[in-house]
Amino acid sequence: MPPEHEALLILTRQQFPALADLPCVVEPIVKGGSDRHFYRFTWEGESHPPMILMVYTMARRDNPKFVPATRRLAALGVNVPKIFAFDEQRLCVWLEDLGRDDLHAHRDDPWETRRGLYEATLREAAKIHAVKAASLSAADLGSMEPEFNEGLYDWEQNYFMEHFVRNVLRRDADHADHAPARTVLMELRQRLARLPRCLVHRDFQSQNVLLKDGQAWLVDYQGLRPGLAEYDLASLLFDPYVTLSRSERGELLQYYADLRGLALPDLRQVVYQCAAQRLMQALGAYGNLSRNQGKTAFEQHIPAGVRNLSAVCEEAQELAPLRSLFL
Repeated sequence: MPPEHEALLILTRQQFPALADLPCVVEPIVKGGSDRHFYRFTWEGESHPPMILMVYTMARRDNPKFVPATRRLAALGVNVPKIFAFDEQRLCVWLEDLGRDDLHAHRDDPWETRRGLYEATLREAAKIHAVKAASLSAADLGSMEPEFNEGLYDWEQNYFMEHFVRNVLRRDADHADHAPARTVLMELRQRLARLPRCLVHRDFQSQNVLLKDGQAWLVDYQGLRPGLAEYDLASLLFDPYVTLSRSERGELLQYYADLRGLALPDLRQVVYQCAAQRLMQALGAYGNLSRNQGKTAFEQHIPAGVRNLSAVCEEAQELAPLRSLFL
């Protein structure tokens, strides 16, 4: 066993004295673009179920928000992992192991199978979205990431301009040819910022949904904050990691609208606008992670992100000028 794993096992045995003499296999979990590290502890026999150790840093301001977000979501009845122990000084959290099966793993399954998995996922999202931002106290808001407002939408757009348009495509985003696109960006962030907010996951995509016991379980929700439910929906339905057809997206939007008693045309319009915003953020992230952080695997998702963003601009004609930035 590598020395690092041995040290983590010693720390875990100190946290759980009953497991002190039980043989254990420590397995690193390598996934995603996070600066956090995850390890699966599998104990010999069946006396104790496997657990996940999350070791985080303070490099990102949302990392320490994971534990309060877990407790908040659990209180809402959302399917999230149980916290077995939390060492705030060592920046370690021991969690229930929900297994290895996620929504992303089913990306090639027949739609008849996938539809039920996505519907289960949307039911968990609806529990979060039912919380109106206006009902949150100052203490509630202080334990979360800053809300989605015009400033945050502006940051996401600039992130896209800097890391994707300029650094990946090598285009001059300030050129006069892109003036109509810049106007659309301004109007988009202003329009979204005026809409009433609710609680949102923030990174609601297929790799952050685990499947266990016929239910969907959410992870990676430390970015929990007030925002638009449609942003979460757009993150899931226009996820570059999977392929959904236009009709499949339509079925899921109808399911969610029925679930929450919403008017489908209004929901669809805002979802398209949020999808443009979310996909620009994602393309900026792929550019930043691959070009600046050495995580070149994220480059493979750029074509799907561009295709999805192009499709959104076709569906919502007010967004069409954005195409000059990425096509």
